[in-house]
Amino acid sequence: MATEIEKYIIDKIRGMRINNDLSQMALSQKIGMSSSFVSHVESSKRRAKYNINHLNEIAKVFACSPKDFWPDTPIT
Repeated sequence: MATEIEKYIIDKIRGMRINNDLSQMALSQKIGMSSSFVSHVESSKRRAKYNINHLNEIAKVFACSPKDFWPDTPIT
């Protein structure tokens, strides 16, 4: 099960993906992962998570900083 911070990051990336009209498969392929990777991360039934390297690759796709995926203050 994802922690609150993991859920925040997953939701942030999901929103950016949708706003940029990217499918789960397209984002997975752009970051060099299997075609179902993002689908697995976004599913609450799977244990897949983004790691720091994934966040860096995703930031390249969206032309932003990896810190843009993180909240401004700690999640309690």
